[in-house]
Amino acid sequence: MSGPDRFCDRLSRPRRIRRGATLTLVFASVLATGAATGSWSEETGEGRKSPAPSTRSVASSGDTADEAADAATEAMADGKSGKKAAEDAVSRSGDRWGSVYSPGEYQEFEQALDGAYTGVGLWARRAADGHIEVSRVQRGGPAGQAGIREGDQLRSIDGKRVAGLPVTEVVSLLRGARAGTPVELGLERGTRAWSETLHRARLSTDSVAVTQLAGGAVMIKVESFTKGSGERVRDAVRDAPEGAGILLDLRGNSGGLVTEAVTAASGLVDGGLVATYDVRGRQKALHAERGGDTDRPVVALVDGGTMSAAELLTGALQDRGRAVVVGSRTFGKGSVQMPSRLPDGSVAELTVGHYRTPSGQAVDGRGIMPDLEVEDGAETRAETVLTGLGPPS
Repeated sequence: MSGPDRFCDRLSRPRRIRRGATLTLVFASVLATGAATGSWSEETGEGRKSPAPSTRSVASSGDTADEAADAATEAMADGKSGKKAAEDAVSRSGDRWGSVYSPGEYQEFEQALDGAYTGVGLWARRAADGHIEVSRVQRGGPAGQAGIREGDQLRSIDGKRVAGLPVTEVVSLLRGARAGTPVELGLERGTRAWSETLHRARLSTDSVAVTQLAGGAVMIKVESFTKGSGERVRDAVRDAPEGAGILLDLRGNSGGLVTEAVTAASGLVDGGLVATYDVRGRQKALHAERGGDTDRPVVALVDGGTMSAAELLTGALQDRGRAVVVGSRTFGKGSVQMPSRLPDGSVAELTVGHYRTPSGQAVDGRGIMPDLEVEDGAETRAETVLTGLGPPS
């Protein structure tokens, strides 16, 4: 879990529990889904409003970790699920972002942050009528090769009906520990209903896409901050044609590894502060590397699905006057989670602190307001703004 590509903060070992070394700024429930299928979309994804931040007081993460560990130990002694008992303890704590993963779920969570997963290449979401539908299909994956399309309804998985199930449970049924294992999907498209047996594959997430726009600007779309995505953003800026502006599309980006967001910032600023954060009262800072492009005009495109590490990057570029931010208010997830290993091998992700933008703006529960608020046609408006900024002098 540790290493140069992780945002790490070594902590002491409390009783009965060994804390992990990896510190990430993540939207935990979304990433749990993404880890299972390569999807970064959940019930709280685009098109759905998430609940307002909890106003309940949150116990310290150390206390919550101990309570979760104790609950898991007692449940296991009684022959019950330690994970379920830990989930109940975390829920009682009032930690809005606290989550508990099984060992397998957390392993796949980490693999997803590394840019890989075992699945069929489907993104799933809950439609307005309550059914589960395919929101995106990965090109070249098993689902794509079988002709499954965006908008198809997912009716069943291995004979189990999925209507009414949480999306996290649906994707848990889709994922698999090994490539090559079969999964039968019941699907519906219009008046057609059919079954399709797919074989899971080891797939890579392509979280950064670079497109040359008609006007000469370069659009860099970042789906999530997985391993290597920050360097890809920096390379895209460096390789853009001379004089081309940058449209940085962070819409729907649910976050990921904060180190990757800092690396991305390093492509657009020449060193300096990216964000400050606290971990149990200890103040720390994140700084960009020197040598980034400070001349090209930049517009950052955001929406209500822009979260966590993506908000950290947005705030840094906005506060430092490096980008004009266009779109709608971002999600408002500015808290820091730390993984804790529980006695049964499951992992609790608990909130240990919060981060702020370079100007000291708190993000959690507030989000970031764009410089130009646009709901419909945001991409076209962003291109217009970028054109108006003109080429570098």
